[in-house]
Amino acid sequence: MGFSFKPLWRLLIDKDMSKTEYREALGLSSATLAKMGKGEYVSMEVLDKTCNHFGVPLHEIVEHVTEAPEV
Repeated sequence: MGFSFKPLWRLLIDKDMSKTEYREALGLSSATLAKMGKGEYVSMEVLDKTCNHFGVPLHEIVEHVTEAPEV
């Protein structure tokens, strides 16, 4: 897993918005929301829509998570 959407989930809490309300407001599919919940890759379009909707930069939506090297 290279990215985490924890900043987005915190933002939704701050805005008192559920994940379903977020999904519906942006017209996202439930499959896209599921991918985000698992920290999987989503399209740049989804990230762009999210940043524009909330008026925030990308780092307030997603963060990079460094994986530990295999030994």
